[in-house]
Amino acid sequence: MDSKQFREAAVSSIDDIVKYYDTIEERRVVSNVEPGYLRKLLPEEAPQNGESWADIQKDLEAKIVPGLTHWQSPNFLAWFPSSSSFPAMLGEMYSTAFTGAAFNWICSPAVTELETIVLDWLAKAFGLPSCYLSTGPTNGGGVIHGTASEAIATVLVAARDKYLREATSHITDEEEREDAIAIRRSKLVALGSAATHSATKKAAQIAGVRFRTVPVHAEDGYRMTGSELKRVILELRAKGLEPFYLTATLGTTDTCAVDDMDGIATVLSEIAPPGKGEIWVHVDAAYAGASLICPEYQHLARSFDKFHSYNTNLHKWLLVNFDCSAVWVRDRRHLTDALSVSLAILKNQHTDSGLVTDYRDWQIPFGRRFRSLKVWFVVRSYGIEGLRKHIRKHIKLAETFAELVKGRPDLFEIVTGPRFALTVFKLVKEGATLEEQNALTKKAYDAVVEDGRIFLSSTVVGGVFAIRHNPATPSVEEHHVRKHFEILAEAAEKVLKET
Repeated sequence: MDSKQFREAAVSSIDDIVKYYDTIEERRVVSNVEPGYLRKLLPEEAPQNGESWADIQKDLEAKIVPGLTHWQSPNFLAWFPSSSSFPAMLGEMYSTAFTGAAFNWICSPAVTELETIVLDWLAKAFGLPSCYLSTGPTNGGGVIHGTASEAIATVLVAARDKYLREATSHITDEEEREDAIAIRRSKLVALGSAATHSATKKAAQIAGVRFRTVPVHAEDGYRMTGSELKRVILELRAKGLEPFYLTATLGTTDTCAVDDMDGIATVLSEIAPPGKGEIWVHVDAAYAGASLICPEYQHLARSFDKFHSYNTNLHKWLLVNFDCSAVWVRDRRHLTDALSVSLAILKNQHTDSGLVTDYRDWQIPFGRRFRSLKVWFVVRSYGIEGLRKHIRKHIKLAETFAELVKGRPDLFEIVTGPRFALTVFKLVKEGATLEEQNALTKKAYDAVVEDGRIFLSSTVVGGVFAIRHNPATPSVEEHHVRKHFEILAEAAEKVLKET
């Protein structure tokens, strides 16, 4: 494909993409193909000779699109959103045109420097403490990872190495120190609440440490409290184990609960004060963290100066296309101490001067993409006020949905929310046991998913089977939310009538 052919193909592709977005509401949200459908449609071997773009594009619509679940549909309400916007798409286009591994500053200075700048912009817009700024007082700063799971794995490794390095710093003999590290490592425990995303458990497995959960309770709104955290830490220590890391969550997956950040900070200042033996606290705000761009939510960050790292996925609720997880650390040295690798081929005067950032030392992968470009495009296109309007719109839509649910107490009961545009609810039937209510809710949920007009996810909270409604996809409007409720009410009425 030469430049002329590329121009023609690009124009045709953009026309296709615009048409897709303009008509996406007409498509069934979830693909209903059978497993293995694509193998039946594609050749057994790759083509020996190149094919025309027209033929390739034709197969995209005929063979690939039928196997897609349409996350940008206003009827996609499952899990959490995966944002999309045209400015971000343009950023991706330019990024792929400028493609490079970008592991060092010298690989493309603009790739590194734009990332540092836009993450400082966002840290200020979110109201994060100054310790997370690249120019802040604690040698902090931000970096873009792929996902929150990658961010958690990265900071957990940094926390592990920091803890072990400090615990064995008094041992001068290298071999003796390695033995001591191996022994201490076998006792390390990473913590998260029972509602924490599974990413923390997976990160613990990767890092070769134990994982334990802190119970959460309905009476606490399913959030982790300082008192429960203290109890678990003391119990672990009594067994000779050493808690070294904690994931605190701002917006849990099931219910968007916010852990008791003030209580956590207070407890840790008492039983694991700053310094040797402290517990690294990472705040996972993968979805709900986007709300901090609105001043009315920034009080949630008031304790973050006492914690070590924070991340939010810009690709979930802030109009940046997947993947783009923004991570901030209070002290970058803990990342670079754990992850820096020096090779002769990487040496250059700029790195050696210590005056530039080499983001390869802030992450697990070596190479990296120019993700900050799409962030820059989105922030400049919408402005901070435009992004606030975007978040507030979905908060209001969820409140509208919750009012509709409350208006039919004969059918539904809210379990939690609305929180950060997420409402969790269940079916109700007078005199039914918990098991019977769970079965009714699941039957209605299955019927709605099978119907295909809307797509939601379910969960189990405190033994209650519940449906999650999260209207945070960019294209959702109030009339969509009212239609969602009509579909749900119709299914609930049918299920209850049959019992």
